Amino acid sequence: MYKEIFIFIVGSTPQVITETICALALKKPPVYPSEIYVITTSRGRELAEKTLIEGGILKRLSEDYGIPAIPLSGDSFVIPKDNNGGFLDDIRSDPENEIVGDLITNLIREKTAIPNSRLHCSLAGGRKTMSFYIGAAMQLFARPWDKLYHVLVTPEFESNPDFFYKPVKDILIECRMPDGSIKKLSTKHAEIQLAELPFIRLGSKVSLHGKSFSDLVEEGQREIDTATIQPELRVDLIERTIYIGDTLIELVPVQMMLYTAFLRQKLENCRYPERQYCDDCRDCFMQHSDLTTKPFLEKAARDYSSIYSGQRLKADELLYKNPDGMKVETVRQNISKINKAIKEQLNDEVLLPYFIICTQKRYASSRYGVIAEKGRIRVRGSKSEKQ
Repeated sequence: MYKEIFIFIVGSTPQVITETICALALKKPPVYPSEIYVITTSRGRELAEKTLIEGGILKRLSEDYGIPAIPLSGDSFVIPKDNNGGFLDDIRSDPENEIVGDLITNLIREKTAIPNSRLHCSLAGGRKTMSFYIGAAMQLFARPWDKLYHVLVTPEFESNPDFFYKPVKDILIECRMPDGSIKKLSTKHAEIQLAELPFIRLGSKVSLHGKSFSDLVEEGQREIDTATIQPELRVDLIERTIYIGDTLIELVPVQMMLYTAFLRQKLENCRYPERQYCDDCRDCFMQHSDLTTKPFLEKAARDYSSIYSGQRLKADELLYKNPDGMKVETVRQNISKINKAIKEQLNDEVLLPYFIICTQKRYASSRYGVIAEKGRIRVRGSKSEKQ
């Protein structure tokens, strides 16, 4: 059983709340709210409380359709505050829209993090920017079972201050006709349709950490761009496999060890761990003098042992043959062979620069590394190490 969380954006038409609740209650099976949140302004809250709660509309709706007590109270309203801590009574300026965007985004993120919950969000009501923000927030954080709706009402009854839902017993309501005249119509002519809107869900596809809406959008776009350009690079030393996307890259053990050392350098020795993306940074690249030391080879030898199913003798043999570290010429030859193997097996000129060991000239010395984004690299080196 889901905890059904209803989220609305409301301006001067609190009718969208009752219309949506009624439409969901009539679904098969019916959906009743466990919690309700109404994102609105101070004026919107005043109008909603006056009509829906004090005016008894919610109580009548519940009685008409046998809906369990509708949990709308003063605590249900979520009102944005300005920079001085005061509640907004309207949303017009760019700073006010930014505040609302952050509020909506954070509410959706918070509620989608609740286990066994399901969101039912309505983008009808409120200003158009609010509709945009709730739709965008759902794209960023919604799970497969979360829902986004738009409620459609017969034009003559839409936004009518006397129409909140289709009552069980027909009544007459004054309605404005298309020609501008006023005419009393029976509510039997009213139709409420709840359109479930499809949307792309990115929550399970990208990892987002930003706080503001604009930060999240920028971050999400970067994640998508990176994922589109760079497939995931997966190394499993136990299985002796390297995959670039779906392409298997076959290397002999010593080359696999050396290639993994470059990847670990990027993952474990990044100089800017607070940065989520590498972009054009090459500060983790290593010089020949780094690659030919005994400590470097001793660390790499642990992966060499994993490649041979944990046989320490293989690592000891490698260290015995290279007591002071690998020779410069040996390192160069293996880098050349690694790049040749990747080029032949990947066979993709666009992807190749991201995954070969590239060279960077700096201060008259060569530095070596892999430019693939650190967030796209996975290395599994032992049974206890799963990334």
